[in-house]
Amino acid sequence: MRDLWGALEERVSPEALAWVREAVAEIEADPAAVRTRFPTAGRKAGRGPLDPDASLDDVHAWTIDDAARTLLLVALGDRVETELRDLYRFGDAGERRGLLRALPYLPIADRAMDIVDDAIRTNDTRLVAAALGPYATEHLDDAAYDQAVLKCVFIGVPIAPLDGLPVRATAETARMLAAFVHERVAAGRDIPAEVWDVIDRHPPADELAAIEAERGSEFADRREAAERALGERAQHHSGGVS
Repeated sequence: MRDLWGALEERVSPEALAWVREAVAEIEADPAAVRTRFPTAGRKAGRGPLDPDASLDDVHAWTIDDAARTLLLVALGDRVETELRDLYRFGDAGERRGLLRALPYLPIADRAMDIVDDAIRTNDTRLVAAALGPYATEHLDDAAYDQAVLKCVFIGVPIAPLDGLPVRATAETARMLAAFVHERVAAGRDIPAEVWDVIDRHPPADELAAIEAERGSEFADRREAAERALGERAQHHSGGVS
């Protein structure tokens, strides 16, 4: 919490900071106040990146209103579960993202996994990225985590910054990603090079052989896609790609 307060103090105006402090105090005194304060956090506190060096295009980057909304939810204490689902259900994308970012800070154990699951099912890249924070790392089982990682690759959410990778990567994670790579190569399409960081932790022989075999395809687009994908893998092995 000190880190979030400190970041806000550096990034927002005195008026915005005063609004957050006032809102926190009001919610501590009357938890129902979160219903009006939470939706207005973006307008009152700001919506820019919390890290001044981050880009708003970075789906993994916290925003100022993410931090403000986290502080508002923490102010609810043990009452947070009473309000959490309605705030998510009726919130816009920014409100939902802020709520997902807040989950690791809240005293809810694994009782908000339905919210995480709902966010992962969307095609909103920012919601999916926010859902796969430390809370999901701790509470998603292996099968659900693997599916979430694959979903990220499919919709274009970078997986390298995910909280749970590479530690949570299993042989099945690697196999699923390698199978996805083969599908993309067989369609003559490119793949995000970062997948090799996960695949090569547990190299799946059959799927890698299938990708390698595409180098001999009768179709030029498949041969070229295989060459690009395997060339990126070789760069990772040589340290050419971070």
